[in-house]
Amino acid sequence: MLLRALDAVEWAGLETGSPSEPVADVRRALRRLVRAGAATEEDTYPLYALVARDGGEPPSAAAVALPFVIALAADPGLPVAVRCALVDVLVAMRTPAPNSEDWYGAWALLADPEPAVRRAATALSGGTGRLLERWRVETDPAVRLPLLLALGEEAAVGRAGERAEEVRAVLADLLDTDDPVLWVAAVHASAGLDRDLPVRHMDRLIAVFSDPALRPRFEEVWHTPAVDGPWTREDLVRSTAELLAHDVDAELSFVVTLIETSRRSADTALCREALDAAWLLLSDKRSTEAVLLPLAGALLTDADGSVRLRAANMLAVLGRAAAPYADALAGLLDDDASDDLLDGTVREFARWALTRMDDPRALPGLIEQLRAQEEEQGRAYVLSEPRRPETADVLIPLRAHTDVLLPAMLQTIREGGPASGATRAFLGVLEAWGGDVRATALPDLLPLLTDTRTSVTVLRLLSAMGPAAASAEPAVRTCQVLDHPGNHALVARTVLRIGGDREALLRAVGEAVLRAEDSWGASLSALAEFGLDAAPYADGVRAVMENGPHWYRLTAAITLWEITGRVQPTVGVLDEFILPIADGGEDYGFFQDALRAVIRMGVISPAIRTALLTVRQSERRLCVEWSYPRIVQDKELRGLVEEALGCADAAASADTVRTGF
Repeated sequence: MLLRALDAVEWAGLETGSPSEPVADVRRALRRLVRAGAATEEDTYPLYALVARDGGEPPSAAAVALPFVIALAADPGLPVAVRCALVDVLVAMRTPAPNSEDWYGAWALLADPEPAVRRAATALSGGTGRLLERWRVETDPAVRLPLLLALGEEAAVGRAGERAEEVRAVLADLLDTDDPVLWVAAVHASAGLDRDLPVRHMDRLIAVFSDPALRPRFEEVWHTPAVDGPWTREDLVRSTAELLAHDVDAELSFVVTLIETSRRSADTALCREALDAAWLLLSDKRSTEAVLLPLAGALLTDADGSVRLRAANMLAVLGRAAAPYADALAGLLDDDASDDLLDGTVREFARWALTRMDDPRALPGLIEQLRAQEEEQGRAYVLSEPRRPETADVLIPLRAHTDVLLPAMLQTIREGGPASGATRAFLGVLEAWGGDVRATALPDLLPLLTDTRTSVTVLRLLSAMGPAAASAEPAVRTCQVLDHPGNHALVARTVLRIGGDREALLRAVGEAVLRAEDSWGASLSALAEFGLDAAPYADGVRAVMENGPHWYRLTAAITLWEITGRVQPTVGVLDEFILPIADGGEDYGFFQDALRAVIRMGVISPAIRTALLTVRQSERRLCVEWSYPRIVQDKELRGLVEEALGCADAAASADTVRTGF
């Protein structure tokens, strides 16, 4: 009968929710589900074309297909997994909110004989009243729990209306239940109405999560319609920590206590999950460092390698503050333990931690380790946390140890050539190091000018060397770069720079600024190196500062000071890039450049000083990224903030001496 009804539908002219999904695909999918004796979840996938796109009106095919989807979802002859998948399709289709009698059949799925179908159907209940009716008669714990969570959401977002008090009564009653898992669900369901409730019940939450006997119970009964598979206890630890996020002290106490109790009971899974929650806290809140530092130090001797890995990572990002644990970290340099879901080994994190403390025990084998890391397939796609740091982040701070590190780096460059990821990473480090290391590296750099993957970086290195790289001029003239005006200009300027023709180079970069070329950034930076000799081009620089794109204005302002020696109008522009950070702005790259300019100038405006004092007191991390850069960059920027404030204090002291006040 269903098949005959399906064939009687006039599908021509109906539209789906996507131009690339013809309505014929929907019809074929429905026919397969009706006729197939062994239907699979994949057979339901084309039906998602019935979903309204971007919250708009449902496509015309949706109203026609809806009764068939409902009938199939209610068909006990289909496999349970397929029926649940069809319910998921219905959930996706119910935007805008269903008010039509066409949905009555879908709401009837709340009382389906199959618990898994009833559980999936809680997401399309159609109102608080139906949820309450189902709650009063439902006996299956794995269905009651998602019903309870759905009731809590209805009340929290204000959909419960006149039934809100009934929902609150249900939740209040369950906060006294003896069922520990259902009680945790009641806490979660109530948190939207009273965000401090989880804080008040934190001791019992810790006790429930710390009881190994209860761990399987979570997977037995904690299901939610939007998540494939059951929630584990560890999943609930993470989501419970999020309920405490508005109270940093409470969240910190929660994860630290779980770590401590899990160690006493040798509950490694709980310890790992609590450590991951602690890592997120450390990444976001500076105030947690004092508590988590000694905890991570104590975990370096844990029996579980994945715990040691996480602990070493925490100590690494904390840098010199973790120096008391240097000996323990050095003892892990041969520890190859890892975690199947994370990046790297214990020894790699321990070595990184030692480099952050400037401990020479990290140096032997460091270049070989980083080379192997750079040559791993798929390394660029690592998203897990913790993850190993990028080569540049490890090596650039180790400038003082080039005598040990440089020979191995140059050997890697010779052996790997332009095709090697390690070569390209090490070139970036050499550029940042600067100084005499470039001269030592010169013979190994010249062969890299023949490949576009490495030539531009090498050109910058040679340009920075100036006449000391004069022997490289023939190679520079014939080097290979991608066909872009900025690259060709770089070649020409490098020839002038290493040839020692300072006047010609000044004219070239100065005229580039006056012509308002796209390579303003490079031209402005090059012009700044000439200092007062570039003063004739000040009007051109000022024009860029006043009329150029936002991302060039700061560079132009700093260059204007470099070539004129006048602090105004540069300081006024610095205000624009520093003051917003105190109000929650996130342009931290500009902020960093502006701070360095303030430090070089030794001049700070009252507005900048006030803003920096506000930033100094802020709890947030000064970084938009996550993982280790969030902490490392924050520490670097805060160091610059202190240095800039020191300039202000020094200026104030000098004024006091001059005036006698």
